[in-house]
Amino acid sequence: MKIGYQTNTWGGVVGHPAGVTSVKDLYYLANGSTETAVHDIAKAGYRGIELFDGNLMQYEDRPEAFRKLLADNGQALVGVYCGANFIYADILEDELYKIDKAAKLASELGAEHLVLGGGAIRAGGIRESDYQALADGLAQAAAIARKYGLTPSYHPHLGTIVQAPKQLDKLMAMTDISLCPDTAHIEAGGGDPVEVIRKYAKRIPYLHFKDYGNGAFLPLGEGGQRFADMLQALEQSGYDGWITVELDSHDNPAEGAAVSMKYLRDSLKVTV
Repeated sequence: MKIGYQTNTWGGVVGHPAGVTSVKDLYYLANGSTETAVHDIAKAGYRGIELFDGNLMQYEDRPEAFRKLLADNGQALVGVYCGANFIYADILEDELYKIDKAAKLASELGAEHLVLGGGAIRAGGIRESDYQALADGLAQAAAIARKYGLTPSYHPHLGTIVQAPKQLDKLMAMTDISLCPDTAHIEAGGGDPVEVIRKYAKRIPYLHFKDYGNGAFLPLGEGGQRFADMLQALEQSGYDGWITVELDSHDNPAEGAAVSMKYLRDSLKVTV
């Protein structure tokens, strides 16, 4: 099985400060060393990485340095994660401009997947029309991904209009975009990741494993997620793609990656 790891644990999840005044420059960012992350991920035994669009764009003017970083550590670039509000018509053009830049570079550097998160919650609450706006925005972003040969998928996330099971079902009925389940975000939003995987198996080209317990995101094996059942559901559907382990924060990122790999090998008997 192809198992990757997200670099966002190194430095934690932030946003580029330029985005406060310039939407077109608002990238997700892990505020740590990508070089250290890739080295630690490789040492833990993973085969590929996913990273935020903002961390990828740091290599826009030095792509060969990124290619060398991957080659020296035996890693593939599995995917790149982008986020956007999607529901505000006045800024959508600039959000899509940003996604286009990230997708183009991701493709040039060998990525397979473009993961899209978002769907803002307004200060006044969710409007029913926001779901159609999100679906329309995702359709445009997916077209950008496909233009560059990437596989687009939507990532449900806490703090968006797609965090509860009914919200996910509503969006999935309004769009043909593929789904990238994040198992912990689904559970935290009140869903059952095993059931989501079974329900949408034919629309899942890629997914994130993350454990969850006591309201916290955890390394695999330290929470209550039913990963064996998830793997069984994936196998029954004929899934043969990447699974990326993700952990938004950890006091010792390298240790967190190693803990999850040990669980995969020892408890789930996954051959990486």
